[in-house]
Amino acid sequence: MAQWLVTGASTGIGREVTEQLLAAGHRVAATARDAARLEDVRRSYPGTVWTADLDVTDTAAMRAVVTRAFQELGRIDVVFSNAGRGAVGAAEELTDEAIAEQVAVNMTGPIQLVRAVLPYLRAQGGGRIIQTSTMGAQISSPGAAMYHASKWGVEGFLESIIGEVAPFGIGITMVEPGSVRTGFGAALSIAEANPAYAATPVGQVRRFIEESGGNLTGAAPGDPARVATAIITSASTRPAPRRLVLGSDAYQAVRAALSGRLREVEAGSALAASTDFPA
Repeated sequence: MAQWLVTGASTGIGREVTEQLLAAGHRVAATARDAARLEDVRRSYPGTVWTADLDVTDTAAMRAVVTRAFQELGRIDVVFSNAGRGAVGAAEELTDEAIAEQVAVNMTGPIQLVRAVLPYLRAQGGGRIIQTSTMGAQISSPGAAMYHASKWGVEGFLESIIGEVAPFGIGITMVEPGSVRTGFGAALSIAEANPAYAATPVGQVRRFIEESGGNLTGAAPGDPARVATAIITSASTRPAPRRLVLGSDAYQAVRAALSGRLREVEAGSALAASTDFPA
């Protein structure tokens, strides 16, 4: 049986992955900003689940938790970096604090988690890192600029280090779900409205959120249980899949975005060649 470290384990996909792993007999180091929310899991799986408070924006505390987890579990086969949050608002509506939080939670935190676990994974001869990302790391929409920026940023980091860590037997997978029926919408940070944007696409997004009452994913096509199963299955796939695009909405949106970008690149082929030194 495998041993996993999961961040953001108290809700959403992280919770579903944790519960499926435990039900299958695996051992999990489950972390959350408030580990008390995992108490029911501890009662259900005594001796199998290890829990700790972990705020991924506190790098020093995160390193300490990682050290404890590896010391107490002995080996961790899979690190599932799942903690994250969304922010909504036009770029100029977002406060400096909201921008800093998006970067810290969705990009810097996961980067520092990877840096913290790599020495242990190298020492034990390998392992797997799985990062919850989003279809929003391949597409973008008005009103979520910093969310997209943070997700595109963390994927750029992971893309770069895949080749760095492969010689040590460490694989990396980025999970890009579409809309999944979780509590993601209720946890959104929403910027104070600027009236100038009321009649723009940002205003339309804001009204949609307000009319939903925070239940943005109630009719989402994504099944969190099936998403979790796909993530768990990917951990034993060799070689590690670079990306998991999960959900028909994600597949359609990502494919359209990538196809559109490729068309734009191809349309500029003559211009690109014109800037070379003459042959």
